[in-house]
Amino acid sequence: MNWIATILVAAGLVLAAPPVDARKAGSAQPEPNRIDIAYVEPKLAGNQPVAKLLKEHQVLEKVRDLLRPLRLPHRLLLQTSDCGGIPNAFSNEESVTVCYEYVDDIWKNAPTQTTPTGIAPIDAVIGPLLDVLLHETGHAVFASLQIPVLGREEDAADQFSTYMMLKFDKDDARRLILGSAYQYKGDLASPTITITQQKFADEHGTPAQRFFNLLCTAYGSDQNLFADVVEKGFLPEERAVGCKREYAQLSHAFATLLGPHIDTKLVRKPHKRWLPPVTTKPRPWQGRPD
Repeated sequence: MNWIATILVAAGLVLAAPPVDARKAGSAQPEPNRIDIAYVEPKLAGNQPVAKLLKEHQVLEKVRDLLRPLRLPHRLLLQTSDCGGIPNAFSNEESVTVCYEYVDDIWKNAPTQTTPTGIAPIDAVIGPLLDVLLHETGHAVFASLQIPVLGREEDAADQFSTYMMLKFDKDDARRLILGSAYQYKGDLASPTITITQQKFADEHGTPAQRFFNLLCTAYGSDQNLFADVVEKGFLPEERAVGCKREYAQLSHAFATLLGPHIDTKLVRKPHKRWLPPVTTKPRPWQGRPD
């Protein structure tokens, strides 16, 4: 099942007609396939290895294909670029930018061997990488389609990313979710965490909150596939009991708000499995000069 097939069942009649505004105007829906990509040539020598790695694995091409069923009112550019040495990612309604420095940090922090919890090195790279691309795409889609967001948009963008990763085949979805969860390991190394008060004012949730939200959404989507995240104590049982309801709420919102903007004919075309084999060893990190 491809990344959006579940929406067709959940959305029902919502997908059978164009959005209300389009009907009123008597105009056709926007076309799908409106995603462009660009690997901006690095100006910083230290970013060359990352740019080469992304191009070789056709990362942006794969994400573009994943997003092709979306009907957007204008073209959306996905790009990777230098960011002056600052690891960052950002977006607006016309573009999504992931910095080479951000990808470099993901690459640097990946384990060299499969972790005791079963996360393969390659999954600790592709999980966070796809997560940031989809997170920023979520922001861009919300803005472009004027999707109502109740609550913090950063939380909604996290949910957009997680929901889409969960639409992969089960094995791939599990790899992506657990690989994405790995990015928060540094903030969860201790059972007690001390952070400055100002951190709570950030528009993003704390790393620990984002970790638990990610696992809760995954567990709520398939309690058998992700049973071990509760059994091993990564997701507290008191949170886990409500995760099925939380996932149902997210699925309903996704179908209701985004379902009308999806090309159903493209949805029916299954996506080929495009994750690298779990046994793939990421190329040794080469480092970035100061």
